[in-house]
Amino acid sequence: MEVKTFRARTMQQALELVRQELGPQAAVLHTRHVSRTPMLSWVPGMKQVEVTASLDVHVPSRLPTREVRARAVDHLRPERLVHDEPPSPSHSALASQLSQLQGMVEDLCHRSRHSQHPDLPDELFRLFAELIDAELGEELARELVERVRQTATTEQLAHPTRLHERVASLVAEEIVTSGPIRCTPGRRRLVALVGPTGVGKTTTIAKLAANFRLREGKRVGLITVDTYRIAAVEQLRTYADIIDLPMRVVSSPKEMREAVNEMKDLDLVLLDTAGRSPRDDVKIHELRNLVAESGADEVHLVLSGVSSTRALVRTAERFATVGTTSLILTKLDEASGLGCLLPLVRACKLPLSYVTDGQNVPDDIDVANAQRLAEQMLRTEDDC
Repeated sequence: MEVKTFRARTMQQALELVRQELGPQAAVLHTRHVSRTPMLSWVPGMKQVEVTASLDVHVPSRLPTREVRARAVDHLRPERLVHDEPPSPSHSALASQLSQLQGMVEDLCHRSRHSQHPDLPDELFRLFAELIDAELGEELARELVERVRQTATTEQLAHPTRLHERVASLVAEEIVTSGPIRCTPGRRRLVALVGPTGVGKTTTIAKLAANFRLREGKRVGLITVDTYRIAAVEQLRTYADIIDLPMRVVSSPKEMREAVNEMKDLDLVLLDTAGRSPRDDVKIHELRNLVAESGADEVHLVLSGVSSTRALVRTAERFATVGTTSLILTKLDEASGLGCLLPLVRACKLPLSYVTDGQNVPDDIDVANAQRLAEQMLRTEDDC
């Protein structure tokens, strides 16, 4: 038996598709309302009618004649259809139930929208839907739309582009950035990178080292305590050899003190640490002691942009005991969206220093820019 499914905005349009492809003798087996966007299933205009039909099932046709279609208006009610054959009692009951269900769904959608957005203009409601598409949580999207409504001018409300600019401006105001690492010739600055496993700390260290050494002409040294991960030391040593940098491998507080003392005449020393699980209190404590022993001037927490908001916030909270001073967000090229960014900076209250978007050394790293990140955060797949 061949069964086909058709979707359209209204029942009338769906039935017309059935008639066009299968003909007036097609039997409608099933109808239902579906949502194009699950999170916005309650929003008018976000739903569609799905009709399942077949030519192989011999039941009285539910499709209207051409004469009745010509008289149809906005919504096609099953009980208003005129059939080529008198409907059977079972079909009449089904049509009545379908009509009642359709009315209930429409009423629910209407009440749901107006109970949550009683006086929200269409322009702001569309903005809300777009923020959801950009993978901002529903709660955050509501908050931003409400702030726009309270602060936007009449001119901004009338133009979608102005509304987006206003939202981006509000988000950018909350993204605090620290700027790049600042080196003063003759005064060594030690910067440690910490974070969970797999976020790209070693690659980020190499990018920073290459940029400061090759592009800014600074005297740079590397220290690593990442002796746990397979080939981690070899990876960093390869970068050090290519860039021509001194490098020390340490595994104890005593060795840390010696390595730092050896590099006292450099402009910048970058400390690479082993990835730690935020759930491992013992390892976090060891990391805190090593970083404290190094006397680091800055401690950058490296986090991956592909992680969930909840995981990022929890990780930032656990690593706070290490003495983190700023954030580096990596793998933006792999993230489907940046909806995590605003909740993260709100929760950890750390400034962003750098973002990375690829594996290329020394490229694919940029100083964090609040406005650019806000625009990227609000970007949807349709904008790409």
